Amino acid sequence: MKVILKEDVKKLGLKDEIVEVSDGYARNFLFPKNLAIEADSVNMKQLKEKNDSKAKKDLQARAKAEEDKKKIQDRQVTVSVSAGEGGRLFGSVTTSQVAEAIKGQFGISVDKKNVKMADAIKSLGSYPFSVKLYHSVEASMTLKVEAL
Repeated sequence: MKVILKEDVKKLGLKDEIVEVSDGYARNFLFPKNLAIEADSVNMKQLKEKNDSKAKKDLQARAKAEEDKKKIQDRQVTVSVSAGEGGRLFGSVTTSQVAEAIKGQFGISVDKKNVKMADAIKSLGSYPFSVKLYHSVEASMTLKVEAL
């Protein structure tokens, strides 16, 4: 019997996959636990519409990420922090500070988890870093750390 999985099922498949299982397994385990539905024509049509909608949203998100990449690619972001003598910072520049600076200077919201810096930044200067905007869309930028 072919079924459409409503959730990930270990050793069987992922959500929204169509899998072939025995009739007993479907009726006695998958259906009562609401893990799957029968793959009839109505449910197949709903799954297709859902996948088409998801693909359209992904395409729009990718297009927005590409547009944002054009705005910030190879640009410089400036962060002002308090520093001691010799250009040493009190603490370090964090990814959340960089994400806030990008939003403030370019108007593009970036999650701090998507800001990738090579090392901890503990002194004044310029440093390269990258920002992941979407699954395979990354922008390279430069961070300039200034004293207040």
